[in-house]
Amino acid sequence: MISETFDRPGASGEAACSPGTRMTRSLLGYGAAAGPFYVLVVLGQALVRPGFNLIHDDASLLSNGSLGWIQVANFLLTGLMVLACAAGVRRALAGGRAGTWGPILLGLYGLGLIGAGIFVADPMGGFPPGTPAGRPTSTSLHAILHIVSAAIGFFGFAAACLVIAQRFARERRRTRAWGSRLTAILFLAGFAGIASGSDSAVVVLGFWVALLIAWGWLAALAITLYREVA
Repeated sequence: MISETFDRPGASGEAACSPGTRMTRSLLGYGAAAGPFYVLVVLGQALVRPGFNLIHDDASLLSNGSLGWIQVANFLLTGLMVLACAAGVRRALAGGRAGTWGPILLGLYGLGLIGAGIFVADPMGGFPPGTPAGRPTSTSLHAILHIVSAAIGFFGFAAACLVIAQRFARERRRTRAWGSRLTAILFLAGFAGIASGSDSAVVVLGFWVALLIAWGWLAALAITLYREVA
C-alpha cells in the first residue's frame, strides 16, 4: 500500500496503528503520488511523441493521436488518486474545520481530471502531426466538455486551498496558511492564461509552474496529515 512510502520500518507506535488509521494513511499516500505520476507521464510523452512541444503545447493535446490513450489514462488514474486523497483528507479532518468542504472541493479536482480524460481536447497547433497549424475554426462538443471539466476541477482545487488555508490560520500555522492562499492564486492565474488559448511560451510555462506548485501543495498536505492522523 502507498502508506509504506512514508513509514519507517520499526518506527515507534506503528504497530499500534488501527486498521482505520492505516486506511486513512494509505488514502493520503495517493495525494503525494498523484503529482509526480502525472508530471512524469506527461514528460515521458513529451520526449517521445513527434511534434509535441512542451513549451507551446498544452498537455491535453497528448490525448489525441494513436498514443492518445496514454494521456487519457494519465488523466483518469491521476483523478482517481486525487479522489482517494480527498477521502483520506475527509477521514483525517473528520469533525474539524475544513473537514467537510476541503475534501469535497478536492474531490471536484479529481472529478475534473477524470472528465478531462473522458472528453478529449481538439487537435490544434500542428499536433498530432498532420493537424493544421493554429487553432481550429470550430470547437467540438467533447472539447467544450473538456474545458468545462478542467474549469470545474481547477476552481475546486483553488477553493480547497482557500478553505484549508483557513484551518491553518486558525491553528496559527501562518506559513502554511499563506502558502495555501498563494497556491490558489497562482493556480487560477495559470489556468486563466492557458484557457485564453495562447500558445505563448510565457503562458504555457507559467501554467506548468503553477501546476507544479499545486501538485506540491497537495503532496505537502497529504504528508502533513499522514504524519498527524495518528
